[in-house]
Parts: sequence; C-alpha cells; structure tokens
Amino acid sequence: MTGLGTIVNVAAIIAGGVAGLISGRFLKERYQETITKAMGFAIIVMALGSTLSQMFVVKISADADQLSGSLDTQGTMMMVISLAAGALLGEFINLEHWFERFGTWLRDKTGSQEDGRFIDAFVSASLTVCVGAMAVIGAMQDGISGNHETLYAKAILDLIIIMMMTASLGRGCIFSAIPVAVLQGTITILAREAAPVMTEAAISNIALVGNVLILCVGVNLIWPKTIRVANVLPAIVIAVIFAVF
Repeated sequence: MTGLGTIVNVAAIIAGGVAGLISGRFLKERYQETITKAMGFAIIVMALGSTLSQMFVVKISADADQLSGSLDTQGTMMMVISLAAGALLGEFINLEHWFERFGTWLRDKTGSQEDGRFIDAFVSASLTVCVGAMAVIGAMQDGISGNHETLYAKAILDLIIIMMMTASLGRGCIFSAIPVAVLQGTITILAREAAPVMTEAAISNIALVGNVLILCVGVNLIWPKTIRVANVLPAIVIAVIFAVF
C-alpha cells in the first residue's frame, strides 16, 4: 500500500507524544528542564556524527606494494554556500514566522493557550522529525517501489524522540505529525516524477545539510531562540540544485 510508511510514521509520532505527555505530568519542572537540555545535547551529538560521516572520506592509495590511507573532506563548499544562500532566502520569506503562525493557530484550536511552550515545542519537534535524509529517501522508496522499511525505522526513532521531547516541552510536539504527513505524503505522491532529480548525489547533499539543521535544533533546545532554523530550510533545496547542476 503506497503511503503506508508515512501513515505508520505519523501514528508513531502521535503514540510517542501521548506517552510523553502522560509521563511528563509526573515530572517536576526542574526535571523537564534537565531532560530538555539532555535531549538537546543528544540531538547535537547524533547530528554531528551524521554530518561528519558525510563530510569525511578515507582515501586509500597503493605505493610500492604498500597501502596507505588519508582522511579527506567532501561537500564543504556545497554545505557552506547552501546554508548561506538558504538563510538569505529563508529570512526573506521569513519561514519561521509562518511556522509560528501555524503553531499559534494549532494552539488556539486545541485550547492550549495556557501552554507557553506550545509554539516552540511544535517548531522544534517538527524540524527534528522532518529535516533529514530518512524522510526523503523513505518517502521516495514508498512512492516508487512500495518499500516501507526506511520509514518504519524512522517511525521507531521518531517515537522515542517525540516521547522524550513531549515529556519535557509539552503537547506541542505531538502536532509535529502534521508537517511529517504533509512533507512525506507529498514526496510519496510525487516520487516517480521527482526520481530523476533525487540522485545519489542529491540525497547525499540533503543528508549533509539536513544534519547541520538538526544540529541547530539541538542548539535551540539548550539555548532557546539562538537560531531561526526554519529560516534556513531553503538550504536543502539549494543542496539539491547543487547536485543537479
């Protein structure tokens, strides 16, 4: 069934959010604050590891029947230019503002006006589970071949992440299921048409730039409002353009 991977992913986010919301009620505010900081550091470490694995490559050379290796980097200029140009475009469009407006609408419609962290929770959780190569690759596989394995794996990861984030940040995290459904659902529907563009190089660029953005989300969990991450999202589109041209 086409789209089943995204359906399972959305269900996992909601389940993780509900579990986190229930457990969060038993945590004092200082516990929630500590968990939030710990989640921030965990996201930074995971994103940093994934970023470095994309950037560093080992080159093997043979000289006089002796093998030698060296560590080299790749994609550095692409990453820098994509982030810089993406930030300029994102600031011009002011994507962060539209994210927050949608978060405000959700907060008001769900009767969560008393939750002062609702919008930040929604934005942070949405960026964490939407930005990354697994979302793109999994949705492409779902749409082209009906292979749901990548999105199933992502669903498990998202369940754990959203459960922890909801326990510390609140119910706003649960609604990250909406942008996941929209993003991955759209990619799945358009997968066959987008397949020629989503080359191995494009996926690699998305993974590199996307992991940097996830790292920024971790920074914001530790030091709130440090980076307007949503305003850097166009960097992913520019990273794909780099691969095409």
